[in-house]
Amino acid sequence: MKLAVALSLIAGAAAFTSSTPRAFTNVKSVGFSKVSSVESVINTKLEMAKQVPHGGALVDLMLKSDDDKAAAIAKCTAELQLTPRQLCDVELIMNGAFSPLTGFMDEPTYKSVVENMELPDGLIFGLPVVFDTDSDELQPGMTVLLKDGDRPIATVEFTDKYIPNKPLECLKCYGTSAIEHPGALMVATERGKYYMGGKVTGLNFPERDFPCKTPSEVRATLPEDKDVVAFQCRNPVHRAHYELFTRALDDERVGENGVVLVHPTCGPTQADDIPGDVRYKTYVVLKEETANPRTFWEYLPYSMHMAGPREAIQHMMIRKNFGCTHFIVGRDMAGSKSSVTGEDFYGPYEAQEMANKMSERLGVTPVPSLNLVYTEEKGYVTDEEAKAEGLEIKKLSGTKFRQMLRGGEDIPEWFAFKSVVQVLRENQ
Repeated sequence: MKLAVALSLIAGAAAFTSSTPRAFTNVKSVGFSKVSSVESVINTKLEMAKQVPHGGALVDLMLKSDDDKAAAIAKCTAELQLTPRQLCDVELIMNGAFSPLTGFMDEPTYKSVVENMELPDGLIFGLPVVFDTDSDELQPGMTVLLKDGDRPIATVEFTDKYIPNKPLECLKCYGTSAIEHPGALMVATERGKYYMGGKVTGLNFPERDFPCKTPSEVRATLPEDKDVVAFQCRNPVHRAHYELFTRALDDERVGENGVVLVHPTCGPTQADDIPGDVRYKTYVVLKEETANPRTFWEYLPYSMHMAGPREAIQHMMIRKNFGCTHFIVGRDMAGSKSSVTGEDFYGPYEAQEMANKMSERLGVTPVPSLNLVYTEEKGYVTDEEAKAEGLEIKKLSGTKFRQMLRGGEDIPEWFAFKSVVQVLRENQ
């Protein structure tokens, strides 16, 4: 049985303009946010990286034997095809990137995260992780097989079903309920009418064009006695980005001989972003070209929300589970523009302010990104240094770069790596 997930744009828009956000009462239910004594948790040397997982233990929901997988599938009474966004969420639940979650959020947990940015037990959590559907047939108590094509990915034992207050969710999580925000548009037009909570059991990881190591696998590659600084991006890495994350290791907040984990998201994002498989190819060639021993490269199957400050917290939490102690918070991180006016939804430093505010509770140290510019005289320096010394700043806008790329013009090497440009041209 295949159940499609869709809402009409008109109905979604109406819901987002006519609903009045209601106040939620305090929630005490933990739902699926805590790891119980019977849950499978990694407590091996793989977890011995310097950073402690979020909530204290790294979740691992994957069944290991074929017999156990067959038995889990036999319990299912229906099957569903996962959307690309759902597939990312399921994978991050299964592999422990969303630790301490062991399933999709039930209603009390969902409300707590939306309203308070924390699980019912008080543990900080940036954005809700939900299973959406339009089906009236799916009901609590059912165990359903989740598939990606013919590949069985997981089973979910549904425990509750609820109608979310989507305008309030968007207002709290994205700062607006207007569907000119890409995240609010996604909630209104892509997500189904109902959300369902449920316990996930992992069967197989998705087969992707890019390798996605689990948190435990990444932790096994990281030094145990050094700070690990995470760099999140959703676009190809150009010269300024590279200078930014390598120079972050010199920040006073980072210990001696720290390393960088470049951890791009390769899942669904904004409609006009470069596809994930192409982004991955640019990272591969850049890793080979730079061959920096203090830079580690891994890839995250995460679905972007463009939620600005709250998404910065979500990214910090995820990278904490991957073993990172620090996180580079860029200007207008995970920001987006109105599809109507073109104006930014968030201020340039809102994400940094939120990260600094929540840093102690989260257990991750934010590292503000340097505002770097390229100068004729000194190469890359901070904007402040360039202005103070009267240096000649060279600029190339993203729009102009894309025009030059399409037109086959030479891209200046101070702006982009040749290897990256070649991949982008080959995949236009």
